[in-house]
Amino acid sequence: MSVRAVAAVDLGATSGRVMIGRIGDGKLDLELVSRFPNGPVERADGLHWDFGALYDHVVAGLAEAVRREPRIESIGIDSWAVDYGLLKDGELLAEPFHYRDERSARGVDEVHAIAPFAELYQRNGLQFLPFNTLYQYRVDERLAKADTALLIPDLIAFLLTGVAVAERTNASTTGLLGVESGDWDDELAGRLGIPSRILPPLVDPGTTIGRLRPELVATIGIDLPVIAVGSHDTASAVVAAPLSTPHSAYISCGTWGLVGVELTEPVLTDAARTANFTHELGVDGRYRFLHNVTGLWLLSETVRAWEAEDGSRIDLPELLAAASAVTGDVPVFDANDSSLSAPGDMPGRIAAVLGDHAPSSRPAFTRSIVESIAVAFADAVQTAADLSGRELDSIHLVGGGSLNRLLCQATADRTGLPVLAGPVEATALGNVLVQARALGAAPASLEELRAVVAATHAPTRFDPR
Repeated sequence: MSVRAVAAVDLGATSGRVMIGRIGDGKLDLELVSRFPNGPVERADGLHWDFGALYDHVVAGLAEAVRREPRIESIGIDSWAVDYGLLKDGELLAEPFHYRDERSARGVDEVHAIAPFAELYQRNGLQFLPFNTLYQYRVDERLAKADTALLIPDLIAFLLTGVAVAERTNASTTGLLGVESGDWDDELAGRLGIPSRILPPLVDPGTTIGRLRPELVATIGIDLPVIAVGSHDTASAVVAAPLSTPHSAYISCGTWGLVGVELTEPVLTDAARTANFTHELGVDGRYRFLHNVTGLWLLSETVRAWEAEDGSRIDLPELLAAASAVTGDVPVFDANDSSLSAPGDMPGRIAAVLGDHAPSSRPAFTRSIVESIAVAFADAVQTAADLSGRELDSIHLVGGGSLNRLLCQATADRTGLPVLAGPVEATALGNVLVQARALGAAPASLEELRAVVAATHAPTRFDPR
C-alpha cells in the first residue's frame, strides 16, 4: 500500500498545531507543520478566545502543510469541547466565550431550576461540569439573534467550507444530545429556552463535511475536502489509544486528564451520576465512560507563575528531575478542588489548599502537584472499574502527560496497575486515522486502527513499585 497523506488540525486549550499525517507501508507518522499559542483573552464582557487569530493560524498552517506535502488528500479538525460560536447569516456574531468565564455559574442555577441534574443525567449522561454548553447557552443573550451555533471545530470547518454541521462526538458534550438516541434533545432545549434552530444537522466521524471555499483554495493551494473526525480531541485521542485488552483503562492527559474506559452501552445508574462519570460519545458509537480530572493545568499554571516571578524560563525536565529526587512524605491535595479551576497565582492557591503542609521548595512543591494528579487519576480509574463492573489490568496514558515520567510512575504506583505511556500525539494520530479510513487508506475497525498504532508507536511501560 502506498503512503497517503492528510492534514490534521489539532487545537488545545493552550496551543494549537497543524500536522501532516502519513500512513501506509507499515508507517504511521506525523510531521509538525506549525504550532501556535492559544488561551483566554479578557474582554470588556468577560473571558473569550482570540478566535480570529486562531483561525488565521489554522489557514496559514494548512497552506504550509500543502507546500511541504502536495499529496495531502483531506483535512480533519479536532479541538477542546463545549465552547461555540454563534452565526447570523453566515457571519460570526462575536468572539466565542472561554469555558472558564464566570458567566456559566448563573447558567447552572437557572438550568437546574428547570431540569434538575438527576433528570439531565438520565437524558444526556453527562457529568456535571459548570461550563457544559447548555449552561453557557442559557445565559447567552446573543442566542436570540443567532441562526446557528457551532462548536469550535465545526465553526472552523464552516469557515473553511461554508457547510454548517455538528460532529456527533463533540455534540455529545453540549448536554443537549440524547445519551441513548445520539440525536438532539429538542424537548429539553425548548424547556431551557434554547431555540432548536441553532442546532445544526449531526454527522458522524468519517463524513465529508464539504470542500474548501474557492477563495481558500487559492490561499491553501489545493481543493481539499474537510472530513469530520472525532472532533472532540479526547474522542480522537481514544481512537489512537492502543488499548491492549478489553480490560484496559485510558487516561488522555494534557490540560485535563480524561480518565475512563470504553463501553458499548451507557451506565446510567445513580452511582455513576453520584460519582460524576460522563458518557461522551466516541468514534463508531462507543461511549467514553470517563471522569474529567484536572490534569497538567495545575503544573503549567504553577510554572507560569514562577516564570513571571523570576522573569525567566524554567527548564521543566530539570524541575521534574529534581522533583523525582524528593524523599519523605509528599503532601497531596484534591486536584479537583474548585478553588484551583481559574487562572492566576496557582502556587498561592495550591499552598492555601495544602495549608501548613505546603512544601517550601519548588521541587517538593512540584512533586506534591504531580502526586496529587496521580491520586486523582487512581481514584477515577478505580471508580471506572467499579461502576462498569470491569476488572482492569492496565492503563494506557496518552497525550502530553505520557512524556512526564514522574507522573506515569506515580500513576502506576498509586493504581497498582502497569501504565503504558504513549503515543504523545494520540489526538492528532486519531484525527489522521479517521481521515485515512474515510479515504480507504486505513483498516475499518477501531481495533484494527489501534493495532496500527501499537505496531508503529511502542509504548513505554511503567510497572507499579
